[in-house]
Amino acid sequence: MKLNIKELTLINEMSLTVGLVMLTIGNFLGGMWANESWGRYWGWDPKETWALISIMVYAFVLHMRLIPGLKSRFVYSIASILSFASILMTYFGVNFYLAGLHSYAKDDQQISFLYSGIALLVVVIMGVLAYPKHKKYLKN
Repeated sequence: MKLNIKELTLINEMSLTVGLVMLTIGNFLGGMWANESWGRYWGWDPKETWALISIMVYAFVLHMRLIPGLKSRFVYSIASILSFASILMTYFGVNFYLAGLHSYAKDDQQISFLYSGIALLVVVIMGVLAYPKHKKYLKN
């Protein structure tokens, strides 16, 4: 089981790395396109800002392994699950809740804060339930 978790963590790290590279390239190319279309690279629109926040969140999660207190595979796995929430906010949150150039369905809120809270609560509960097993069987 320890080998399987180590391999899954490695696959997770590679996926986050590819995601970070693609987010960065997409953000850069989006800025180039915005300059051609609107004459500015960056306008602090909510979609642009959340794309930058997603890049920073992914970069932090990938660099957590360099911080001694956050080196655990368990902490890394939980953080990578929560980092995906920044991508969901960039897509759904900006489109449905924030006003800006990229808000195509403003006030057509299909995903409520209740569902977001329930999803966060499920992740926290599963993390709390998994931690004792992690400590008992899979010591880093």
